[in-house]
Amino acid sequence: MTDSTFDSVLVANRGEIARRVIAAARARGLRAVAVYSDPDASAPHVAEADEAVRLPGESPADTYLQGEKIIAAAKATGAQAIHPGYGFLSENADFAAAVQAAGIVWIGPSPEAITAMGSKVAAKARLAEAGVPMLTNLTPDQVTDSDFPVLVKASAGGGGRGMRVVRTRSELEENLAAAEREAKSAFGDGTVFCERYLERGRHIEVQVMADSQGTVWAVGERECSIQRRHQKVLEEAPSPLVERHPAMRTALYDAAANAAKAIGYTGAGTVEFLATDAGEFFFLEVNTRLQVEHPVTEATTGLDLVGLQFDVAAGLPLPSAEPPAPRGWAIEARLYAEDPANDWRPAAGVVHRFEVPGTISEFAGPDRPGIRLDSALAPTGSVVEVFYDPMLAKVIGYAPTRAQALAITEAALRKATIHGLTTNRDLLVRILADADFKAGDFATDFLTGDRLERLAAPLLDEAELAEAASAAGAVLDRREAAASPLPHVAPGWRNIGSRTLAPEFRTADEQEFAADSGQVATVTDDGDRATVAVERDGLRRTVTVTPYPGDRTVVEVETARGAATLTLVNRLPSADAAAAAGSLLAPMPGVVTRIGAQEGDSVTAGQPVLWMEAMKMEHAISAPTDGVIASIPVEVGQNIDAGAVVAVLEDSE
Repeated sequence: MTDSTFDSVLVANRGEIARRVIAAARARGLRAVAVYSDPDASAPHVAEADEAVRLPGESPADTYLQGEKIIAAAKATGAQAIHPGYGFLSENADFAAAVQAAGIVWIGPSPEAITAMGSKVAAKARLAEAGVPMLTNLTPDQVTDSDFPVLVKASAGGGGRGMRVVRTRSELEENLAAAEREAKSAFGDGTVFCERYLERGRHIEVQVMADSQGTVWAVGERECSIQRRHQKVLEEAPSPLVERHPAMRTALYDAAANAAKAIGYTGAGTVEFLATDAGEFFFLEVNTRLQVEHPVTEATTGLDLVGLQFDVAAGLPLPSAEPPAPRGWAIEARLYAEDPANDWRPAAGVVHRFEVPGTISEFAGPDRPGIRLDSALAPTGSVVEVFYDPMLAKVIGYAPTRAQALAITEAALRKATIHGLTTNRDLLVRILADADFKAGDFATDFLTGDRLERLAAPLLDEAELAEAASAAGAVLDRREAAASPLPHVAPGWRNIGSRTLAPEFRTADEQEFAADSGQVATVTDDGDRATVAVERDGLRRTVTVTPYPGDRTVVEVETARGAATLTLVNRLPSADAAAAAGSLLAPMPGVVTRIGAQEGDSVTAGQPVLWMEAMKMEHAISAPTDGVIASIPVEVGQNIDAGAVVAVLEDSE
């Protein structure tokens, strides 16, 4: 065996990317080793690996960011190579060098290439010399009034962390400080810079693959303009913008290849650009790793990019001088545990059931039109923790045309079974059905303002939710009657008069609907799920009802149009269960990172009182009304649960 060959690989990551790398390793006959934190002990990637090593602790800082422990795990298991996935240590040059120094094959570019591109400021200066088009970097003190709006960016890392759009000078200082904190937390480097912000920018990137023999592939471009908080939500290949400007593709490929050659790049990487509708483009950054959205390139080229990473790391040449020509169209929708209608609030908890219809492949391909699913979740019982990124899965639709790819991806998401957590599923469906998106008329500001409010709305309207409540009420009534020692007595019966009480349900956005038994035609209940036929105005629809395991107060309802979670309204709530008036509650579990007020301070409605970090993002908790801070029973660094009282506000009078 030579120094660069290997028969086993340790995956220094978690979730869906760990499963993706393990699948590629199996396809090449390699032994796969996983690492896991304590919350991930029962995660699918652990079960799928040949061996797994515990990294004691919960947070990334104690586990997946501990390079020495990961190298020790590789040595203990005899793993001869390490694949970092993306995020965590994937772009850490010191870790890459330490892996190589330990005699282990690093599946990624050289530490020197990572260092060259690790600072966006230094990368832009270097690649400008190679002729790659650039926007000018500005230090914060160089920003003039004529430069606004500007984009504050973290010099290290990616994924939208440490990024802020600033429109006026009065907002600059606060956003610089917030970006520095977020960058420091995410990457260990709080350096930030500014550049001109293009209001109608398009985010276009080119996948590159390079071997150690000097062959550099520009594999294909991807459009990643649908973003929230500068983090991607939908990606596709090819780009609708580039399709409208055929000459742009050649220029993009040349710029990407020149960037890779300028730093002696090897392995898989991505060169990202910001483009205008006219077809101009400017360098953003080089991601010296595999990208989250690599499946759309695999679907349209037939390549196994992770497998090629293995080959290049083993010293093998790319199979040809040129990559295969792309064919067809692929759309990737990122399913996040978050609420788009509520400031992207992340969610944590148990996913009771997860199914995506139309799935024909997982972590590879697909080799024919259909859905590819790359998921971090098991079909039942996966726990989503607050410590990690909220992405649950990637739903990838592939078809001969963009219209077909959009349609099958939309249908798969609309009909997917996702029980237990709030997700962005309804938003994804509405984006895919949006007329402007279908026409390719969008930019990075797509998910803002009135459009976001419209797209973030639930798929089911009030009439459909009323039908769903009727179906849920019928199922719960039947189950309660079957369990009752007096099955001949109707549920909700009372001894004052002869009227029974119809169940009432509350939606996630606090709408309430009473069940109407007159709408229910038939109920078929197999003990797991129930199928209810509901009739209204002569039209019959089918509703599937699934009560939560062990909790009859929460049900999932699914129709052909969409799904919703309904909670049975308690007609006799306990007074002790209500929070004290004026209490500010933690909207999710997380860590208190900053407190902006103290006891006795006067605050105004909308003023941030404290900040929390959850799922790698910072969230402000603001005063709902004007008032005076009566108490703040938490401190910086404290872990708190969802619903915990973090401050109490009193009327100023």
